[in-house]
Amino acid sequence: MFTFTPLQGAKSDSTAVQSILELDGGIKVLVDVGWDETFDPQTLKELEKQVPTLSLVLLTHATLSHLGAFAHCCKHIPLFTRIPVYATTPVISLGRTLLQELYASTPLAATTIPKASLDEVSYSYNAQAKASESNILLQPPNHEEITKYFSLVNSLKYLQPHQPLGSPFSPPLNGLTITAYNSGSTLGGTIWQIQHGLESIVYAVDWNQGRENVYAGAAWLGGAAGGGTEVIESLRKPTALVCSSKGSTKPSLPRAKRDDPLLETIEGCVTNGGTVLIPVDSSARVLELAYLMEHAWRRNAAKEDGKLHSAQLYLAGRSIHSTMRYARSMLEWMDERIVQEFEETADGSKKTNGATENATPGKQGGPFDFKYLKLLDRRGQVDKVISSQRDAAFGKVILASDSSLDWGFSKDVFKALVQDPKNLLILTGLPSPPAEGSTAPAATFYRWWKDAVTENAKHGPDTVGSGIGTNGALIQVPGSGRETELRNAQRVPLEGDDLAVYRFWLAQQRQLQDTQTGGATALDTTLDIDDASSESSSESGDSETHQQGKVLNVAATLGRATRKKAALADEDLGPNILLKKKGTYDYDLRGKSGRDALFPYPVSKKRGDDYGDLIRVEDFLKTEDQQDEGHSGDHEGKADSDANLGKKRKWTDSAPGKGQAAGSDKKQKLERVSDEFETALTDGPVDNELDDIPEEEEDTSTGPYKLTITTEKITVNLNIAFIDFSGIHDQRSLQMLIPLIQPRKLVLTGGTSSETDALSTDLPKLIQAPLDIFTPDIGSSVDASADTNSYTVSLAPSLVKGLKWQDVGGVRIATLVGRLSVTDEAKDPVLEIPPALATAGLVATQAVAPFHVGDLRLANLRKDLRDSGYSTEFMGEGTLLVQNAVIVRKAATAGRISVEAAGWETDTVQMVRRLVYEKLAVVGHDYSTIPFNGTGREGELVANIPVRLS
Repeated sequence: MFTFTPLQGAKSDSTAVQSILELDGGIKVLVDVGWDETFDPQTLKELEKQVPTLSLVLLTHATLSHLGAFAHCCKHIPLFTRIPVYATTPVISLGRTLLQELYASTPLAATTIPKASLDEVSYSYNAQAKASESNILLQPPNHEEITKYFSLVNSLKYLQPHQPLGSPFSPPLNGLTITAYNSGSTLGGTIWQIQHGLESIVYAVDWNQGRENVYAGAAWLGGAAGGGTEVIESLRKPTALVCSSKGSTKPSLPRAKRDDPLLETIEGCVTNGGTVLIPVDSSARVLELAYLMEHAWRRNAAKEDGKLHSAQLYLAGRSIHSTMRYARSMLEWMDERIVQEFEETADGSKKTNGATENATPGKQGGPFDFKYLKLLDRRGQVDKVISSQRDAAFGKVILASDSSLDWGFSKDVFKALVQDPKNLLILTGLPSPPAEGSTAPAATFYRWWKDAVTENAKHGPDTVGSGIGTNGALIQVPGSGRETELRNAQRVPLEGDDLAVYRFWLAQQRQLQDTQTGGATALDTTLDIDDASSESSSESGDSETHQQGKVLNVAATLGRATRKKAALADEDLGPNILLKKKGTYDYDLRGKSGRDALFPYPVSKKRGDDYGDLIRVEDFLKTEDQQDEGHSGDHEGKADSDANLGKKRKWTDSAPGKGQAAGSDKKQKLERVSDEFETALTDGPVDNELDDIPEEEEDTSTGPYKLTITTEKITVNLNIAFIDFSGIHDQRSLQMLIPLIQPRKLVLTGGTSSETDALSTDLPKLIQAPLDIFTPDIGSSVDASADTNSYTVSLAPSLVKGLKWQDVGGVRIATLVGRLSVTDEAKDPVLEIPPALATAGLVATQAVAPFHVGDLRLANLRKDLRDSGYSTEFMGEGTLLVQNAVIVRKAATAGRISVEAAGWETDTVQMVRRLVYEKLAVVGHDYSTIPFNGTGREGELVANIPVRLS
């Protein structure tokens, strides 16, 4: 059984994707926890209902559309963190940086408490004390919490079959196997194959078959380059294919025709003194654009008449340093050309012994060791870049997150550039349409551009989809003074009745979550309200004091106080009184249960990062280095240095201050370079004068807050251009590959209604065999089960003993030739033997032709041959050379194995064939004489044989 239910993204304008896959036995798999730019918590209500029945969660891409709500669900939905989650390593790492930047950039992601929930709380204790508006913000997950949530995700590699563990409230998975395949489009993007019983499901959304600068193509045709002509065996002919319908109407745009017009348009703008703004995401597609820009600047600098490199190039994002650091450590997940470039750079570095002045001309460092692209991660840096007036005639190019232009540094840069008609805004992806009641800047500008291109008859019919005109350049549409609205979201502290209602709601939610999770509440101590902040922001009226006291009394009866822990009563502290109260050494456990009957144990957390425990460099200094450091600077500087040992270094420490020696500053700059550019090999990054700008002061207050949104009208005079840089499959890819995959059932999701209808109409014309196509709406379920029936046949013990059983892959198999029939008189299936054999009292265990069963892994064969004393060497994908004389080939498409020799039989050839046959089961090679009583219905149940009926 296989039932598919889309929770978000099906036949919808929203880019968010959430899907429920229900398998036989009540197994439920959630694929993706996506969100869109509206951050509407109501779209997660159906998911919240499904959480107590989920078995596991799979993540496909490190984008907002696929995991944007992951941290929100972990913090605010009980039991969600107890569900096993699986993803590839890049999706885990880049997803973490994406959400950390999201919550640090906009309060919209925190979402507000529903007004209906607040009204119920307020009326429950005082009908007059109601929240003024439903704009009270939930507590957002902080940086450490997001890191903790992603540390719970189980990492998988490509082509690694894995039998996952289910959640504590999941039914048995019964051999469920998941395998990740490369989907292209993003780093670590995944096509999931789910195998369970007779069901083989391939879940493929937002994949890209074409090779790009950074990302390899999807693994449909095998290999990193996808150079085959047939779909690989493991992904071919699935019982069901779940595929996104995005891009089913857009034309094909090869990489060369995409990159060159973009660079030409940028060069034309900056040479006229304009500034180009390219809004990008902060994790997935930003790597492709960053690599393209950096290497274009490198090539242009090598030309005698190059002008492009004279323009300043910036990449702005709050977590961009972490994103690029992860990218440098995951080159093996990228296209093979990136790996080759890294190896060539490493070889050149070894030859020159790391000396920059002796480096080979043209060497510019590794693939992501930027020489021209400067990274900005603070608002002060962005403001300085925007306000700087350069004397040169060339402008600037700024890549900034987020692509929606609704939050992040891209919004600040846009507001600074919008009035100058020399500037250019380039949209690189299809944005979501504006939500009802709000304005989405990127979607608004794309609509302006699309309407202008559609009305202009001189452009070709495919220009809307690609953004490139008939002259091969990007089509630019002037703003022409049109007005648009930008919304500014801010958070302000709660006060008055809003604060009282929030306190009561918080106490009620804690009691509810304690009941559901058995005490392991998701609402941790970070939600406690600080007394000082709440008293300073509240009036001291008698009525308000009465209401606050009433709320605190109710909270105490619910078992959880909302004050600081130090102010809790003894009965509220429970066994923690042994830790919180001085001089208290006894606690009465009689009549207690659960955690109240356990001795409290404080867990001391070690400071660490993604690579392990933090190391104090000063603990490993040589004696002479310690002496040199002691003599540098005066005693005051020495005291400051000792006081700051082990603490996080500030950005302001990079520049020497008064009384600080120049030698210490040199050491600090070296530490900065080694931290952010740890894999630099040759030239490395250039000095960035913007690094001296101090960090912003962190807001350490925990709230609570409410959301205020203001709008401002802006006149748009800059030019607008568009190019499809989303890296999603197009019409040609879908119409070519789906017939090659040959699925029995096809489920279309993750696209608009027009895209879904167009693809479902075109595919039957291209596929000769009958194909069931399902196009479900959001919330509706479709049964896409395989057209098979599974029967259990009882075999007599004498029959089972006579069969020839073989072991392959931990499973015992045997063959039996017969006919399975179900009559009206007997509801149980009857196994009938062919008359010729039945009269002779024999059962044939021979098929029409001998064949082999099993999956031979060349790595295991190579190990056995080496253990036997034979020399082996891999000569390429699917080819093993033995003793320089025998070649074993394994076809990736059909799994066929061939043993090729030099034309004559040798001992080596015989040994290789023998080891190959030992790892496979030879089916149907002889007859076995077995006495048979005719029906096979006698005796106990000995073996279960699934029979597939067409």
